[in-house]
Amino acid sequence: MTMLSPHELATLMLVRSAPDQIDTTRVELDTLLDYRLISIEPRVGGWRRPMLTPAGVHLLEAAARLERKRYGDAPTTEDDNLL
Repeated sequence: MTMLSPHELATLMLVRSAPDQIDTTRVELDTLLDYRLISIEPRVGGWRRPMLTPAGVHLLEAAARLERKRYGDAPTTEDDNLL
């Protein structure tokens, strides 16, 4: 697998946190489908909903572990997020 672009990674995170708010015509979804990181679930009314596959969940969990390792396990405060 090649590296995901920042837009593809951000789209993967959006699928996890707000799948009903994603425009399903986004080009990044095609790449995530090709890598089997997401699947598309047909819904009533003809619209589609992206969902993480186990591989997508695993990738985001691994990214979170790397983030914690890099920056430590210290919880952030609201003030930290403003910097």
